[in-house]
Amino acid sequence: MPDLIPTLHGPVFEVAPRLLNAVLRYGEVGVRLTEVEAYAGPDDPGSHAHRGRTRRNKVMFGPAGRLYCYFTYGMHVCCNVVTGEAGDPSAVLLRAGEVVEGIDIARSRRPGSSDRDLARGPARLCRALGIELADDGADLVAGPITLTPGAPPSAVSSGPRVGLRGAPERPWRFWATGAPTVSSYRPAKAL
Repeated sequence: MPDLIPTLHGPVFEVAPRLLNAVLRYGEVGVRLTEVEAYAGPDDPGSHAHRGRTRRNKVMFGPAGRLYCYFTYGMHVCCNVVTGEAGDPSAVLLRAGEVVEGIDIARSRRPGSSDRDLARGPARLCRALGIELADDGADLVAGPITLTPGAPPSAVSSGPRVGLRGAPERPWRFWATGAPTVSSYRPAKAL
């Protein structure tokens, strides 16, 4: 099995595409990642760590290989993989993937969804896996949630991050070209 931690070191916009085709596992469910977004901490107005360390974002400050979980819209959990050196709050949002293990369990957590949509979007991905806010800070090497690097996809596309007002022009969203589970791009709504 490839070692996760070396995969996570380097500038976050270089690390993010390395996570494509990695498999995130929790219990009996595994999701192969097809779409991710990079967030570079204090130098990135789109990052939760842009304004410094808080109780909510403290996991982003390291060490690498931790899961950073948070609520979005007050009710949906999203998760990121912490990257880089300790103290450098960079992370990769896990945007979408394909359920490759435990599909019946994922279906039971997302009733009425097509198999393509089970983990298509960051909150759907967490729900399919059973990831909750209590999993914030989980060690992705020691488990119970693990991330196993995979072979790089044959082609990688990049573009702007989804729904972002801060630094929306940065092409730090990466996806496996042609993967049907990649989410649709939506710019931020005008204020």
